[in-house]
Amino acid sequence: GFDAISLMPTNLYGPGDNYDLENSHVLAALIKKFIIAKKENAPSVNCWGNGSPLREFLHVNDLAEACIHVLEKWDPDKKESPKDKNGNNLYYLNVGSGEELSIKELAQYIADLTNYKGKIVWDEKMPNGTHRKNLDISRIKEMGWSPKISLESGIKKVIADIEYKLNNLKEYKK
Repeated sequence: GFDAISLMPTNLYGPGDNYDLENSHVLAALIKKFIIAKKENAPSVNCWGNGSPLREFLHVNDLAEACIHVLEKWDPDKKESPKDKNGNNLYYLNVGSGEELSIKELAQYIADLTNYKGKIVWDEKMPNGTHRKNLDISRIKEMGWSPKISLESGIKKVIADIEYKLNNLKEYKK
């Protein structure tokens, strides 16, 4: 009887993320690694696993927009609201970009965007993690929402955020 709806987001990223190299998420950690490697002229960047896992990413501002969209447009009890495969009311929706890429592709993409020219080394002794994390976002798209921030644009914003913090805040220099 609790009146609630839930959004289930994919892997999130954006300014203000946790950039600690020991415990951050993959995208934030990779961006910071490549920025530092470029700044220090490092010959290589070490990445975990073999790079084969597939991931989907969503900028935090797109999640914020999705939250506003569903609060304004979604009443699960209305006839036109999304239903499950059996026609039952849904009280949760997946939110993502609908696009996935391999960690290897992501690392190369970040290397290109940070203008890092060194070698990418894959440490296959380290775990790959789950092979695939991709959400079906068809129901929220049917409600008229779709992400607006491209991965390229979002990563460029995060690069700027990390570079600022590395240059201005002591706690980000580690």
